[in-house]
Amino acid sequence: MKQIFGYYIDKPLTNKQLTLKFSPSSISIKDYWRNNGLSADFIANYLITFLSKNSNDVSMIQKQSEIKSAASYIANELLENSIKYCNYNVQWPISVQLQFDAEQVRFFATNSINKNSIEAFQEFIEKLIVSDPEELYFKQLEKSAGNSEINISGLGLLSIINDYSAMLGWKFDTVKEKPEIITVTTMVQLCL
Repeated sequence: MKQIFGYYIDKPLTNKQLTLKFSPSSISIKDYWRNNGLSADFIANYLITFLSKNSNDVSMIQKQSEIKSAASYIANELLENSIKYCNYNVQWPISVQLQFDAEQVRFFATNSINKNSIEAFQEFIEKLIVSDPEELYFKQLEKSAGNSEINISGLGLLSIINDYSAMLGWKFDTVKEKPEIITVTTMVQLCL
């Protein structure tokens, strides 16, 4: 099974990239979440070191600060979703990859997914693709506020689109047949 949704590009952007892998373990999700911010900040700081040109230009310093903040937020959201929706029964690592050039940045977050969760997630993705992101954000916010049992709010993904004008895409792939392991990769492309 290989399915693509939205704006997903498999071709590497450049050879400038960073990949982090997180091994599944018996650590609770809360413990993983405590480290997400550190990992996201590391990714953002790594990116900024390659974008630093003229550290005395005030407008460049402001732009670097904005890029760093966006990269940290996006990486954190992708990590949180990967950890939250990972299928821990299959012991497949979560990976986050950063690719970049002078004009754009791509984030890829890959995690295993429970087969029973795929249909609902794909339905949400299809709704996200055809809807106005700002309108859908407020609908999902109202829905989440009224129901604490909602599984897929998508607020983080919607805020990435709305706040950073990012392009998103997803790839669902069977990476192992026996036992079956299905992964989902979320790609976020941000123009610099």
